[in-house]
Amino acid sequence: MKFAQNRLYIESYSKCQNCGILLYERPANSSADLTILKDGKTYCSAWCIAWEDERAKRHEAAAQARQA
Repeated sequence: MKFAQNRLYIESYSKCQNCGILLYERPANSSADLTILKDGKTYCSAWCIAWEDERAKRHEAAAQARQA
């Protein structure tokens, strides 16, 4: 896919598994060191990992409440 007039091409899309932000080799708003791998998934920040974990707990609690 053509990315810009200067003939740069995107070979693959890497997105945060939680929020969906595109992850670049060197993001403009932060250093590349802030991307985090957990359980084979790539996240943009520790906040996204914590939010996804909390969401899973909320979904589990809601499912248990419906069964009760």
